[in-house]
Amino acid sequence: MFDNLTERLNKALKKISGKGRITEDNIQTTLRQVRMALLEADVALPVVKDFVTKIKYRALGKEVKSSLSPGQAFIKIVQSEMVSAMGDANQSLNLKAKPPAVILMAGLQGAGKTTSSAKLAKYLIEREKKSVMLVSADVYRPAAIEQLERVTEEVGGIFFPSSIDQKPIDIVKAAIKQGKKEFADVLIVDTAGRLAVDQEMMDEIKALHKAVTPAETLFVVDSMTGQDAANTAKAFDDALALTGIILTKADGDARGGAALSIRHITGKPIKFIGMGEKLDALEPFHPERIASRILGMGDMLSLIEEVERTVDKEKAAKIAKKVLKGKGFDLEDFREQLVQMKSMGGLSGMMDKLPGMGNVPQAAKDQLNDKVTIQMEAIINSMTVKEKKLPEMIKGSRKRRIAAGSGTDIQDVNRMLKQFKQMQKMMKKMKGKGGMMKMMRGMKGMMPGGMPPMG
Repeated sequence: MFDNLTERLNKALKKISGKGRITEDNIQTTLRQVRMALLEADVALPVVKDFVTKIKYRALGKEVKSSLSPGQAFIKIVQSEMVSAMGDANQSLNLKAKPPAVILMAGLQGAGKTTSSAKLAKYLIEREKKSVMLVSADVYRPAAIEQLERVTEEVGGIFFPSSIDQKPIDIVKAAIKQGKKEFADVLIVDTAGRLAVDQEMMDEIKALHKAVTPAETLFVVDSMTGQDAANTAKAFDDALALTGIILTKADGDARGGAALSIRHITGKPIKFIGMGEKLDALEPFHPERIASRILGMGDMLSLIEEVERTVDKEKAAKIAKKVLKGKGFDLEDFREQLVQMKSMGGLSGMMDKLPGMGNVPQAAKDQLNDKVTIQMEAIINSMTVKEKKLPEMIKGSRKRRIAAGSGTDIQDVNRMLKQFKQMQKMMKKMKGKGGMMKMMRGMKGMMPGGMPPMG
């Protein structure tokens, strides 16, 4: 996420970080590089100007001059202003309306409204413990209604059927009535999208908005459209009075222009950010955490929350107990660790949340992808129960059989066994006094940037 921006900003800030004194002269080059990095990230020009002006003003003020490490203080100012540009803090949904609280999803065609509707439903069902009904008011695309029905079933929501011969207002009013009967807490309305902002589309959604008075009106926008996303959001806000933004496809956005421009241009908060195609890949938008990711400082809070939510605690405790008792860490335990990682969005999903990833060369990052973990799991699945428990017995002919069974080469099997042995060594360090600290020290340097090994 926002890899290009992260790389450019890291280069710009690296020289200033060790400065013992900050002056107007020695920050000129850095500010120019920051400005260029933001413009190349497709951040809107008014946002860039405001951002750089504020940084310069604060950098030459008392908070930096009185600091014991002015260079670091300067970087903190950059982070602080980035957080401010994106909205200071996460703004949660306001669902205090009489049930069902209506959430109206608006946006252009292809922005991901239908998928985001399902993702939001899953989020509300699993994390907020809400009963959620979904309805499609897109009477122009029968496929959109069918798609919403399918994904609603996947996330465990209640689907209210609609058809293309109905009027959007009639559909939503009927859904509200049914939602009351079924004691739904929330009704998510997926509306029609068009290829561009046009008057007919705006009139239709304005009439719908007026008729149902939603608790939340969320604009769904593709982050890869850069500052155009902010301009389109502004056009919708002028017509609808949006309450927030859902930024989609951020996992494929190397620039970050939309995230940094939307709040400044619309005045509306980004409430959620889509981080992948899976229906659980929707995160609340925390400006301070996103700023940390952009500056290569990681996002450990989000990572910890994800571990808490997705890791099977019983299995993790069982492996830990086994290791602490000195019974050893075998290949089946290693496979279990890979499965747990996959449930957290895989290695690539974790990478930008780890501190220091901004300093890791791109070539090294490219090696750390989910294909590696999927391949290792396939190799272990091709082993017998005995081989998983006693990996030292895996020699020539066994390696050939395992490679053939997993669709890999002998070199891949050797590489996996080497990584397993490294992991096994670290697990041994967990035993005894100060075991966890010993293990953490052992992790350092095993992977690029001091990043911990897989598992």
